[in-house]
Amino acid sequence: MKIIVPMAGRGSRLRPHTLTVPKPLIPVAGKPIVHRLVSDIAKVLGEPIEEVAFVLGDPAFFGDEVVASLKALAEGLGAKASIYRQDEPLGTGHAIMCAKESLSGPAVIAYADTLIRADFDLDKSADSVIWVKQVDQPEAYGVVKLNDKKEIVELVEKPQQFVSDLAVIGIYYFKNVADLKNELQLVLDNKIINGGEYQINDGIKQMMAKGKKFVPGKVNEWMDCGNKAVTLETNMRMLGFLEKDGESLISNDLHLENANIIEPCFIGDNVVLKDTTIGPYVSIGNHTTVVNSTIKNSLIQTHSKILNASLDKAMVGNHVVYDGNFKTISIGDYTVLE
Repeated sequence: MKIIVPMAGRGSRLRPHTLTVPKPLIPVAGKPIVHRLVSDIAKVLGEPIEEVAFVLGDPAFFGDEVVASLKALAEGLGAKASIYRQDEPLGTGHAIMCAKESLSGPAVIAYADTLIRADFDLDKSADSVIWVKQVDQPEAYGVVKLNDKKEIVELVEKPQQFVSDLAVIGIYYFKNVADLKNELQLVLDNKIINGGEYQINDGIKQMMAKGKKFVPGKVNEWMDCGNKAVTLETNMRMLGFLEKDGESLISNDLHLENANIIEPCFIGDNVVLKDTTIGPYVSIGNHTTVVNSTIKNSLIQTHSKILNASLDKAMVGNHVVYDGNFKTISIGDYTVLE
């Protein structure tokens, strides 16, 4: 089994946090989004992963440190890591075709801005499984239409009239991903463009037209990481799930002085908490110091210093100094103080 991860986007909706760190490497509950996604998919599949192929953008942004992190992720699963580049943002179908040398055999394609919780058996009798989640407002999503055999017969983008309430979440299984590659090559060759881009859906629709069997795979939880608000919500939900799973979330290398932790929280290595209350639902990265502060429902990354702060639903990046009693400030592009 292979896992293909298109992740070339810059994550503009999550600025300023993605100005220096690619969105898939933003940590949620102490682990980068793409690391959680790939690890959770491997767990659901329950079989050896042969290769994980990552499609990255500009090497100036997705540089050596990013590549090293992704190679370590794949190798941790006992898999080969393949790195491809998408030089232009030409759509989902184009991104997948940038990894065409890896498009053979059974594979899962997963976009790296979503997280799942799932526990089901993969239907390998089908040519493809499209993972979906039941939603309350299907008109805001791309949804699948099913026939009376519960097979997917159509993909409908943001339907104005009710088609179904099963939204496509951006994770797909193909029994032979070369079938998708062949159809996407035709999409590229014939310049079939929707929304100004080459889309995976056009390849899938051509597979359906040729009689390939598509079925839905339902997930228990689907969590987005598209912008600050939903990323914070995802961090909160993931901390709750991990606490129920009994996962250790607080490092033993923690320095406390008159501090209180209200769980669930993730706290990394060499964190200092002084005269402070943390939690619930807070993630704090390695080597961060928090003094005389109250923080809840927030995500703070590494090597930062937070002083005299009262924070709720806050997202703080790496190497930040923030003093709630500030008089002189130096704030980067796209920063929001509310």
